[in-house]
Amino acid sequence: MNEESSHSNIRQPCTADHNELQKWVESVSLKDFGKPFRHRAVFNPRLRTTGGRYFLHDHRIEINPKHLEQLGKEVVLEIIRHELCHYHLHLEGKGYRHRDADFQRLLKKVKGLRHAPALPSLPKKKSRSFRYVLICQTCGQKAYRRKRMDPARYVCGACGGSLRLERLSEHPG
Repeated sequence: MNEESSHSNIRQPCTADHNELQKWVESVSLKDFGKPFRHRAVFNPRLRTTGGRYFLHDHRIEINPKHLEQLGKEVVLEIIRHELCHYHLHLEGKGYRHRDADFQRLLKKVKGLRHAPALPSLPKKKSRSFRYVLICQTCGQKAYRRKRMDPARYVCGACGGSLRLERLSEHPG
């Protein structure tokens, strides 16, 4: 993609090559799991908050190229191990979900990441602009909301008291 068309944010190219990623995932699978990876591994530049994804229906693995660019190969290697845990356990009919003991044991064994680290380039969560506050008439508990709602349909989660809705002039800090 040349510089003139780089302003398009529909699909931006990633710096790493898909074929290199495919070979890397295949070698990690053989070395760390002792089993071949027989499906596709690709970079997906549209991933924002996750390091990678495994797809149950076609068994492909997607990796966030921003993690490679900003955090380096070691972090991406651990993300690949994480996704390969999902892959191999799913194909073997074992517990492949995060909460499953099979997954947790295998992830620990191959030294994969449990959670991908946040990218330094991502902006911090902006403070939400709350417009309303629900206040419990009994205990004074406050719950901030962005959208207007009918307080008569709900009760306080802490004490069961009735709620009052107030509009905020400024969002809370």
